[in-house]
Amino acid sequence: MDASSPPRYRRFSTRPGPAPSSGSELPPYTRRNTLTQPVNIRREPTEHVFQIADGKSKPWITLRVFSSAKSSRSLPTFFEKENITGRLEIDAERGDSIQAVTAMVTGRIITGSNIDDSFVFLNQVQPIWSKSPDAPRVPSPSEGASSNKLLGHCVWPLSIALARTASVPTGSGDTRSFRLPETFLERQTRVSVQYDLTVVISRGKLRADNRVTTAFGYVPSTRPDPPSLLRQIAYQQFLPVPGPTSDPEGWKTLRPVAIRGVIFNTHRVEAKCTLSLARPLCYARGTVLPCSLTLESRESRVLDLLSNSNAIVLSLRRRVRFYNKTCSSRQDVAWNESVEDMGRAVWWPSTDARSDADIRHLEGEIKLAKDLRPTSEMGHFSISYAVVLCPFTATGFSSDSAALLSEPVDIATFHAKGPRTNAYAPPAYDSSSRRNDGPYPQTLESVGALSL
Repeated sequence: MDASSPPRYRRFSTRPGPAPSSGSELPPYTRRNTLTQPVNIRREPTEHVFQIADGKSKPWITLRVFSSAKSSRSLPTFFEKENITGRLEIDAERGDSIQAVTAMVTGRIITGSNIDDSFVFLNQVQPIWSKSPDAPRVPSPSEGASSNKLLGHCVWPLSIALARTASVPTGSGDTRSFRLPETFLERQTRVSVQYDLTVVISRGKLRADNRVTTAFGYVPSTRPDPPSLLRQIAYQQFLPVPGPTSDPEGWKTLRPVAIRGVIFNTHRVEAKCTLSLARPLCYARGTVLPCSLTLESRESRVLDLLSNSNAIVLSLRRRVRFYNKTCSSRQDVAWNESVEDMGRAVWWPSTDARSDADIRHLEGEIKLAKDLRPTSEMGHFSISYAVVLCPFTATGFSSDSAALLSEPVDIATFHAKGPRTNAYAPPAYDSSSRRNDGPYPQTLESVGALSL
């Protein structure tokens, strides 16, 4: 699969439609709606097995979980609207002191190693079995699970509907509902979002409980609104994308900014820069963020200098913000931020607008990595993005170091409905500044890069 292609999730098929014909005859063409999504076919789920033996000759607790993960060696992965499905098996000895069996799903924001550095935003509890006949039970085909004492081999099918939102207190003192964030864990960032599935076998007061726990990956289902009709047609037919002049509804043109500086330490120069970003300002990870730039000046040598692809620094900047109350007694200091550029635009001469001696038109795109964490917010934790136009870095040109423009954008996990976004950067320009270290340790793969 080409590195510039959008992410392919395991639960969908990437090959809709009939297989290509063989032989010398051209296949017949039929009229069809080209702006609809292909039919998706679900694949078989992946089985994950977790067991407890406690010194016995064979495991007496087995938890089987079925998920959309790429392989059984990965942690289970669930998408929004999917149930956590599986099977619990317990080999109970006669006279066992088990009082209850319960499944719990938790979501936590972890900001440190202390117990107070963890905020639980999700806590779902599902009773499976209880010694009390009046307590709720999950139906079991096993005879040994039908009485007030577990006997022999007991099996329960599991299906836990994950909540899509969670209500948590905000800084203003009220309670607000937030969409569940994606699993987040990066070596260089001090905050993480972790989900766990735990099965608790509760016993009497004199015996310790048994627990089977696994972390799992969670992927929210967020997608951009469809782009303009003209851009959808361009994507479908692999034509050049119409620019802001040809397709004003398909672009957001930001306020023009003045570029002032000095070339070769002697000559003061000025140019006007107008940046446009493709609408809507929400983009699926694994695709590209289209952009357009216009430079105007009375001096053609200044335009030649500034319109060089390497001189234009347009970046996708990520801001991870979180609150750690234990790191400081002062509230203003307790807020932590991690800011990082996650990609830089590449540029080439525009094919939609003609340049001349006083003006330069350029097209560009920012390649969005498949493992970008989507825009999210949960109480005192948030991941946000902005497209930032930084000072130009042409050889012999110096200017103020402050950013020229910043426009908030969102990153989504799924494609917009309609044809897939195409990348247009010429091969010589197609490079990515995204670092290549994985967002998870060896025990957890990149949820956003799952393949179909």
